[in-house]
Amino acid sequence: MTTPLTWKGVVKHLAAQPVEVRDYFEHFSSLAEDYPWEVSLSYVFGRIEIAHRMALYCGAVKRHRAERTLARHAIQSHHMTRDDFQNLFENVHGKAIPKAIAKKLKEAESVRDKVMHGKTATAEEQRRALTDVFDYAKQLNDFVRKESGFKPLDDLRGFKGRAKPLDKSTTRWLLKGLGFGIQ
Repeated sequence: MTTPLTWKGVVKHLAAQPVEVRDYFEHFSSLAEDYPWEVSLSYVFGRIEIAHRMALYCGAVKRHRAERTLARHAIQSHHMTRDDFQNLFENVHGKAIPKAIAKKLKEAESVRDKVMHGKTATAEEQRRALTDVFDYAKQLNDFVRKESGFKPLDDLRGFKGRAKPLDKSTTRWLLKGLGFGIQ
């Protein structure tokens, strides 16, 4: 795919994504129009962080029947690095994120890191990173749906089903086993 030449091209790329991805990044269009690329990069990466935590939370609750309040607390309070997310995702969902999908985010992260650490990133690199994040979001959503039966970037009402959750004591052990630090 070619890199869009303007912010309008990046907005069109987002507009071509499925509705749940478009809705998930609902403020992007106005940010891209009114602010420098750095603001848009911060926004989309913040949203990706939230999606990652939701993928872990929903996976623990749906797939492993973790008690929801303990699972939310453990995942929200867990200090998570990029590599840590990959390991936790595989533990929770039983499969690693495919390399082709993870590569999209990794390339965008290199541009994000330049920007966030005060280094120079060209406007073209930043536009490319933004479109890569949108592609990654769609692919991650599709992959989690296929593997675990929910989309982390969608409306999650009813994602768990009717399965009865584990008790809190057992959930603590489960979450520790999955790799989350919990007291």
